[in-house]
Amino acid sequence: MKAVIMAGGFGTRMQPLTCNTPKPMIPLLNRPIMLHIVELLKKYQITDLVMLLYHQPSVIRNFFRDGADFGVKITYVTPLEDMGTAGAVKCAEKYLDERFLIISGDLLTDFNLQKVVDFHEDNKALATITLTSVKDPLQFGVVITDKEKRIIQFLEKPGWGEVISDTINTGIYVLEPEIFKYIPEGENFDFSQDLFPLLLKKKEPLFGFPLKGYWRDIGNTDSYREAHHDILRGKVHARIDEQKQDLIGKDLRIGADVKLDRNIVLEGTVVIGDNSQVQDSAQLKDTVIGRNCTIEPGVRLSRCVIWDNVYIKKGTKLSDSVLCNNVRVGQGVVMEEGTIVADDTSIGEDAYIKRDVKIWPRKVIEGGSTVTGNLIWGERWKKSLFEGKMIKGLTNIELTPEFVAKLGCAYGTSLPKGSFVLVGRDASLSSRMLKRSFLGGILSAGVNVRDLKMVPLPVLRYKLRTFGEMGGVHFRQAMDDPASTEIVFLDADGLDFSSSMGKNIERIFYKENFRRAHHMEPGGITELPQVFEFYREGFTRAINQEVVKKADFKLVIDFNHSPAGQTLPAILNDMGCEVIGINAYVDEERGAKKAEKKGESLQQLAKIVASLEAKAGFWLDPTAEEVILVDETGRIYEPSELLPLLVALVLKSGVRGAFAVPVSAPSAIEQMCSEKGCSVRRTKSAERAMIEAALSSEVILAGSMDGRFAFPKFQAAFDGMFTIAKTVELAAAAGIPLSRMLEDIPRRTFLQGKVPCVWEMKGGIMRKMSEDSLDKEATFIDGIKVHFGEDWVLVLPDQYNPFVHIVAEAKEQKTAQRLHDEYRKKVEKWKKELQ
Repeated sequence: MKAVIMAGGFGTRMQPLTCNTPKPMIPLLNRPIMLHIVELLKKYQITDLVMLLYHQPSVIRNFFRDGADFGVKITYVTPLEDMGTAGAVKCAEKYLDERFLIISGDLLTDFNLQKVVDFHEDNKALATITLTSVKDPLQFGVVITDKEKRIIQFLEKPGWGEVISDTINTGIYVLEPEIFKYIPEGENFDFSQDLFPLLLKKKEPLFGFPLKGYWRDIGNTDSYREAHHDILRGKVHARIDEQKQDLIGKDLRIGADVKLDRNIVLEGTVVIGDNSQVQDSAQLKDTVIGRNCTIEPGVRLSRCVIWDNVYIKKGTKLSDSVLCNNVRVGQGVVMEEGTIVADDTSIGEDAYIKRDVKIWPRKVIEGGSTVTGNLIWGERWKKSLFEGKMIKGLTNIELTPEFVAKLGCAYGTSLPKGSFVLVGRDASLSSRMLKRSFLGGILSAGVNVRDLKMVPLPVLRYKLRTFGEMGGVHFRQAMDDPASTEIVFLDADGLDFSSSMGKNIERIFYKENFRRAHHMEPGGITELPQVFEFYREGFTRAINQEVVKKADFKLVIDFNHSPAGQTLPAILNDMGCEVIGINAYVDEERGAKKAEKKGESLQQLAKIVASLEAKAGFWLDPTAEEVILVDETGRIYEPSELLPLLVALVLKSGVRGAFAVPVSAPSAIEQMCSEKGCSVRRTKSAERAMIEAALSSEVILAGSMDGRFAFPKFQAAFDGMFTIAKTVELAAAAGIPLSRMLEDIPRRTFLQGKVPCVWEMKGGIMRKMSEDSLDKEATFIDGIKVHFGEDWVLVLPDQYNPFVHIVAEAKEQKTAQRLHDEYRKKVEKWKKELQ
């Protein structure tokens, strides 16, 4: 039987380890990762190998040659371009005329491959995917099988709301040669994205075989360090070339010509490569040292990986760090956990390298420096730049001008040369500073900017609905952390960026594959002062002003010092409203109020509404998207109350259509809509999912559970300013106080809570929730929602925070509390079982 080793990846997520070395050749216990795979295959008598190369192929060829030194036969295939995983294997078709196995060259596993092959043969499968359970399934493809282990569904890199299992595709496949008729010639074709879904669609014999054992995708630097830790702790067996020493109570492995001075302290497992020396009083714990290294007296290394030709001077303290080839570390240097130092770097004495800093090759760090961010980008390393639609970081620490300039260049590179984008900001000085740096990056890529300057986000979204721009970017101060800035990215329709859009920019950013415009062709900047009038015209056309004028509405609005305070009062005054504005002036130095001041502001707003006998009060968040309502009595409405209230107001106006609400919204909405002949469309909780639903011509209102609403007749985007005006219009048309409207809404108890949950356990908890719900009526739109007649409970992993949300609703308060408590206890129990 033959095997194909996939060894062509760029290793982008492994940078800077892979700057000079292809990922399969990164050392693991002083041996290339791929050598461990070759020996695993050899263990199961698979010795006829095809290696698929692409990135730096000569390094791999020069090491393995024809394979004779390793007891195998190797054939090399190097596609001329990136063909995708299945497309690359298609290039090797002429060598694969019998059953063959596919495996990645950057895995660490002890799977029994024979079991997979036997299962494949017994079931007469065309393709068998090896499966396993992992703690964090989000970065992998989740695979669902039936009782016969036939695959019935793929979830490729899902969000937490889609996770119903933690069983993932390991990248190890057994295939029959007939598979090639499904792979097109000369096209980019992927196993997970293209081939396997095609086989599933055609109902070919496609199976998934779960295996227990150790499996790790060494896809990033954290996983690389953890792989070493797991081996040294005995979680998985891997061959160590260095000879084990006969020392009682110590696991010391040393190569040839190693020199160890007296008084060195060893803990755990220590591996020292050929011709290295460790000098007096050094302390080594669970550490791997490569060849030709020198460790001077008093050095302390804990859980470190040191490559070849590294010199570490006395008094240095390193914790859980990786030093690549030819690194020089000066005296007294301290490196915190997670530090990565790439090839040919020199670090001066007494330098302090903070946690998770990554330093690219051939850098010089001056003595006494404190390095707080990655040297190349000036920011703390993140596994992903984007959190949904935005990039968020500490202003001038993580989001520095140089970082943002490169981000702008990456964004500009992703767009056609000569195209236009909209850019705006909130009132803070930090947003202005970073936006200006960002503009330089966009212009350098030959993309033009229409600068709206200080503008509410809904206005920017509204302009994007018209033809002319390829996207938009808005800079704003974070409400929950004023020291941070949020950079919001929008597509050409004003919708939040999708994950694929964000990943495209990340790839350009990390590889620094920027497009540089010719010196005569950089982009230009223009302004659009008329955009506010354009927004205002559309706004007023979508409101029945005559109804509002007759009602003589007095409103109190807290504008939170946002630019909306310069736009909305004039519109409302023209509608005949008397507006009392709070915090309506723009204060660039002050910025937005802190999140913890929100409750205090709401209480103040409620008192003013009641004392002035206003008909309503509104708290508008600094982004001008979220709204909180205060009725004429001074009552502050929770989001779970405001959404049904707005639905009730729309229904009372006589408008008919569909309402788009998240899966967690109260079921009173369905009850009210069914009575009026309207429908409800449940969506995922993600903002983009709700707005995509709002794009339907049938949808008249889309509302979230955090006070954001979209009225598609005006624009299919969350707009707090329009929500205020529309609420006034609907209340005026209803002719009764807002407090009375609330009384007409069906009463049900609605409870929300959350359980702290580390990321690694989310997949396991959702698997157990899925298993627990097998014999119950359940839906899987977002998380898992279990129905008990008219009552229900929802378990939903948070997309960006280490929590699992639990939402329960029932007619009786006692029942809702019982459901909430029951499932909270279940989640807590499952957490303990997974520990």
